[in-house]
Amino acid sequence: MLQISSAQRRELRAKAHDLNPVVSIAENGLTEAVLKEINMNLNAHELIKIRVYGDSRENRLAYYDQICAQLDAAPVQHIGKLLVVYRPSPTDNATVNPKKAPKSKRPASAAPRKSKRSFQG
Repeated sequence: MLQISSAQRRELRAKAHDLNPVVSIAENGLTEAVLKEINMNLNAHELIKIRVYGDSRENRLAYYDQICAQLDAAPVQHIGKLLVVYRPSPTDNATVNPKKAPKSKRPASAAPRKSKRSFQG
């Protein structure tokens, strides 16, 4: 299971707020097909929400633990019937915080950018 710091978890919860669930776990439970779908979505999006249908909190917690353990993902948040899971993309070496990623530099020969704002006084 992937471990993340509390600061990373807080940042990921904020990012996940506007996400819609991309995978649902229904009456058949956490099948191989559902795990495969979760894995595919983690590869594509890194941060996903999963909706679990059913009223058993114990089942939801068990699914959450199983998903994170089998797919080497980090548990971000379990709220109600929603599970939020994070796993960095295997091709992406960037950190969770995009502000710390290296910025690309413009060539020195590039013309300065013009402002899109125009002042009319």
